[in-house]
Amino acid sequence: MVYLIRFDGVLPVGVLEKGIAFLPVVLSVKLAAFVAMKCHRGWFRRATFADVVTLAEAITLGSIALAVVNQFLAGWAGVPRSVLIMDWAGTLLVLCGARGFKRLIHERYYFPVVSNRRAERGLIVSAAEAGEVIIRTIHAQPRLGLKIVGVLDPDRATHGRILAGVKVLGSPEDVGRHAARHQAKVVLIPTPAVPPREVRALMTACCEAGLKARVVPGFDALLTGAMTVQPRDIDIHDLLCREPVRLDDESVGRFLCGRIVLVTGAAGSIGSELCRQVLAFRPERLLLLDHNENGLFFIERELRDRAAGTELVPCIASITDSARLRSIFDRFRPGVVFHAAAHKHVPMMEINPGEAIKNNIFGTRTLVDEALRASVDAFVMISTDKAVNPTSVMGACKRLAEMYVQARSEQTDARLVTVRFGNVLGSNGSVVPLFKEQIRRGGPVTVTHPDMTRYFMTIPEAALLVLQAATLGCGGEIFVLDMGEPVKIVDLARDLIRLSGFEVDREIAIVFSGLRPGEKLYEELYDLHEEGLPTPHPKIFLAKHRPCSIHRLRAQLDHLAQVANRPADQLLAALAELVPGYQPRAWADEGTSTASLELATACDESRGFAIRCGSTLGGSFVDG
Repeated sequence: MVYLIRFDGVLPVGVLEKGIAFLPVVLSVKLAAFVAMKCHRGWFRRATFADVVTLAEAITLGSIALAVVNQFLAGWAGVPRSVLIMDWAGTLLVLCGARGFKRLIHERYYFPVVSNRRAERGLIVSAAEAGEVIIRTIHAQPRLGLKIVGVLDPDRATHGRILAGVKVLGSPEDVGRHAARHQAKVVLIPTPAVPPREVRALMTACCEAGLKARVVPGFDALLTGAMTVQPRDIDIHDLLCREPVRLDDESVGRFLCGRIVLVTGAAGSIGSELCRQVLAFRPERLLLLDHNENGLFFIERELRDRAAGTELVPCIASITDSARLRSIFDRFRPGVVFHAAAHKHVPMMEINPGEAIKNNIFGTRTLVDEALRASVDAFVMISTDKAVNPTSVMGACKRLAEMYVQARSEQTDARLVTVRFGNVLGSNGSVVPLFKEQIRRGGPVTVTHPDMTRYFMTIPEAALLVLQAATLGCGGEIFVLDMGEPVKIVDLARDLIRLSGFEVDREIAIVFSGLRPGEKLYEELYDLHEEGLPTPHPKIFLAKHRPCSIHRLRAQLDHLAQVANRPADQLLAALAELVPGYQPRAWADEGTSTASLELATACDESRGFAIRCGSTLGGSFVDG
């Protein structure tokens, strides 16, 4: 064929004979080149651009070899150089075209014929590489039962273009209109191509349009085992409306590697995650301290599999037992202490204020004193935003614990710091697991107040903040995480109901139950006398605090210890004398009265307005 093209269909005398004589050489050389480049092992139906490149290299290698051989055989079987060039181009076109045609038939025609009638039509968000990979994967896998009919991307420059055979229809904001036009039922959201702050808006738009929204994890998460291969429903972790906090691994690694680390409350949500994160930096020994024997057993068994090179020591102890703590510090001599043990349930602590005081205040005091006696290098206490302008026993106790850690830091070279953050998504007893359980039972979902807001973070973020604070602090600081804007609890409830496949108020109702004892509508990260100062970490701020006299504070705590077992009203009065801004509310024994609830709500709304105006105008208000 090449000869006919080269000589315009009229072959000169003797040319054809030479070509036939040269044919065995052509076949041998080309076959050797293909075998050398392993082209015979290619998979036609899965041919990729890399396969085409390899094939082109093999064809070029064969043609070069033929050109060399042709110089030696020019006397009896040589062929014109133009024929060799045309043969190279023709071979490249035929072989590459054959592989491309096979894949085209499979992806473009075989899939629609086999499964288009039963495939669910969908849209994908992102015209980036992640979107292209997902489109190709779905179209090559008929068993998935999906067909991508359009791409949505915020970049207007991509609109109208074709990505992997699918048109970019427009912006994600118009997802409802595009889905209706193309009869799509599913919207796939690849991560991390779509930032977390955009997921919430997409989810809301999909719910309003009656679409199913699915998050497709990135390959980095798949390879590390952080996510499963199957696309999952949107989890509440996707709805933080901010980027997740990142850790400075280098500084934390230098701080923890080869050290002896003690974690109190190791069986709890934050404590157990702290242990997991600490193990990644290979400490010499990790002490797991908790009074919950059963929980300690399970977390110690879990950590055994990842504790390569680190000795795990489970320690059953209460932080209020000074003798037991002293024996642990004397025996193991930890250099770093992460204090996560605490009573945290606000309404329960209102009913049991004495236990809250004993554990959260005097337990912290005992732990700090024993740690300093054992000459620890660093002590990090976990606090809460409920310690800011507290309205609950739990918050007031945490504020006193903060004050004690700050005061003791003035007396030592050890770094004693506090970490303050908001609600932790998915922790034991938090609102999200409660909502999920109520939805599982068929509702209703109970929300205390339509205007209640909270700051949220994930369990890994909380642990990362604690580790990072240990490297930043010099002593006496209170570190606060930038948790973005507060989120309405009722919005979280609506999102979880929709994500569970139900309609709000029609299938699962939301019921407002009223504020519980100790709760307030708005949580704050700084009190009226504090301000957020920057730190080397862009997502962590320093709460400037008031100085506190350790001698006066010790005398006050000794007085509080004397009344720790007295009636609740005497306890609350003594606590109010010690904690600035804390004014205990009178809650009825049989529940919250309507009048007190309305008063509490009004007070919280006034406080929230004052705090917001004060921070905006730079003014100050007396909390009363």
